[in-house]
Amino acid sequence: MTRKIIHVDMDAFFASVEQRDAPELRGRPVAVGGSSGRGVVAAASYEARRFGVRSAMPSARAIRQCPELVFVRPRFDVYRQVSQQIRAIFHAYTPLVEPLSLDEAYLDVTENLAGLPSATETALEIRRRIKEETGLTASAGISYNKFLAKLASDANKPDGQFVIPPGAGEAFVGGLEVGRFHGIGPRTAEKMARLGIRTGADLRAKELPWLRAHFGKSGEWYHRVARGQDDRAVTPDRVRKSSGSETTYATNLITPEAVEDGIRAMADDVWEWCERTHSSGRTVTAKIRFADFRTLTRSRSLADPVGDRETLHAIAVELVRGLYPLPMGVRLLGVTLSNLGPLPDPATPGVQMALDLAR
Repeated sequence: MTRKIIHVDMDAFFASVEQRDAPELRGRPVAVGGSSGRGVVAAASYEARRFGVRSAMPSARAIRQCPELVFVRPRFDVYRQVSQQIRAIFHAYTPLVEPLSLDEAYLDVTENLAGLPSATETALEIRRRIKEETGLTASAGISYNKFLAKLASDANKPDGQFVIPPGAGEAFVGGLEVGRFHGIGPRTAEKMARLGIRTGADLRAKELPWLRAHFGKSGEWYHRVARGQDDRAVTPDRVRKSSGSETTYATNLITPEAVEDGIRAMADDVWEWCERTHSSGRTVTAKIRFADFRTLTRSRSLADPVGDRETLHAIAVELVRGLYPLPMGVRLLGVTLSNLGPLPDPATPGVQMALDLAR
């Protein structure tokens, strides 16, 4: 049976929530994030995007590009509540919902609970209900596999939808630049360009052995998607493998004290997730990117999941201290917890041992 897959992607989600809740922001360029010298844009409204403002852009640069930009501090608790509303709508149509983030998800509506005859009608109704119940707009891509559905959801944004029907996937992919493919980042796209691959048609012209030789295991994936092929199922029970947080700084950090403050802040973000989900992890990874874009990671695995915020702080800071003296300024820091499991009881033997290991 040919699958019917919908990829729903909320339009400028964080910024749209802020404009919904503060009418004075509607129609104005809005950025969610910090406006200080080291702030970074977490999300931008469509009005801001017209000036070239994008997520992950340093706030100082965003203000230069759009002097009228209005900064709003993020309210993640509100975004999560709205996301839960939207997912409840999804589940009224199918149990096969695979969230990718707070603002996007795959739905398999091959057999939908509403009995609608087509995925196109199902997507229209879902988008209508999202607008009625949350006041926000969503875009949707409809196709016979996940890869094509995600591409399609970008084709008619904002507040639109696009269908790639069976038999049309290969031609659609062939006309796109490979940089638009999910899973092909800027560096891979640059490498492909050096090898003469700029479009899906260029990629399709390469034989599988050649792709394996130049891209390793990813070569097989590129060979399939260049032909519009993707056999991945929508998996609602995806197990989360890690939780992390990272920040790019507008002004490079040049002292160990500033780096350690930044690492603790990233660890705080991760620990908030741990407390919210009653989860933790056995492996702590610290990430540091220098001014020349050289990136290093350091990890430590423990016998038991990290048991408290202070332990996570201590281990993450100890990991970055192993990189001193700093060869140059630092532009990005991150902390990740992996090998996840239940959050241990603070009285459990082994939790204090984790702290001792970091000294």
